[in-house]
Amino acid sequence: MVEVKKSILKKIYRKRDRWTHKYDFGHLLVIGGSKQYSGSPALNALAALRAGVDLVTIVAPERAANIIASFQPDLIAYPLKGDYLNRKHLPELFEFSKNKTAVVIGGGLCREKATIKTVTEYLRKIKIPCVIDADAIHAVATKMEVIGNKNFVITPHSHEFYVLSGIKIGKDLKERIRIVSNVALGLKTTILLKGHVDIISNGIKTALNKTGSPYMTKGGMGDTLAGICGTLLARGNDTFTAAQAAAYINGKAGEIASKRLKESVLASDLIDSIPEAIK
Repeated sequence: MVEVKKSILKKIYRKRDRWTHKYDFGHLLVIGGSKQYSGSPALNALAALRAGVDLVTIVAPERAANIIASFQPDLIAYPLKGDYLNRKHLPELFEFSKNKTAVVIGGGLCREKATIKTVTEYLRKIKIPCVIDADAIHAVATKMEVIGNKNFVITPHSHEFYVLSGIKIGKDLKERIRIVSNVALGLKTTILLKGHVDIISNGIKTALNKTGSPYMTKGGMGDTLAGICGTLLARGNDTFTAAQAAAYINGKAGEIASKRLKESVLASDLIDSIPEAIK
């Protein structure tokens, strides 16, 4: 077991060749949003861009996509007909997955029965790396076999970990480490359990990330983490390395923003601090 240090960023961010071009550093697909929620996929995408992916395409139900498209010109948002993700959208989802180097799925999707089934069917068939967050965790909990032996990172907080595993996890760090490692091994996947100390495990190797701040309780800071992790997968890193580095960057950016703003810190402030965290 190791503690994640800033040295991991040297593995992620190497000097660029002068002839590098768009797509050399990944094209991320974000699937999220619903009639009620548009912020989560937007935060995924903005954090991903700040973390260094070349392009992000957001696919969301139409109200969410239309709102996101108005945020800023850096965002590409494609509207799906209807208020929630459903099976009719699967052909479009698979088409948008072509030529993408990673996916982030789950933020703001809600937990309609049709949405849950659509998420599990999508995850069962895709072969590209994927970050599974928020409502997508609730989806995979209904059909665990869709995640085994794939390049997936699951990013739960304590309650989502309970939904996924059926295990209520306390604050004792040694016990948390043991449980997360065992669940990751059983599911044959990488888990990033968010907390005061983040625990990253693929069941064989485990790492702890201690960056972060007690002020990072505002909604959206898990979305930024998922977006950063998506970027690092899209850039070609393995799931364990990507999850470690994402936890470090998100926590460090949160520290920087919280030091300045304390109780007033927002997820968007964290995103603005990502460049300094990486530097």
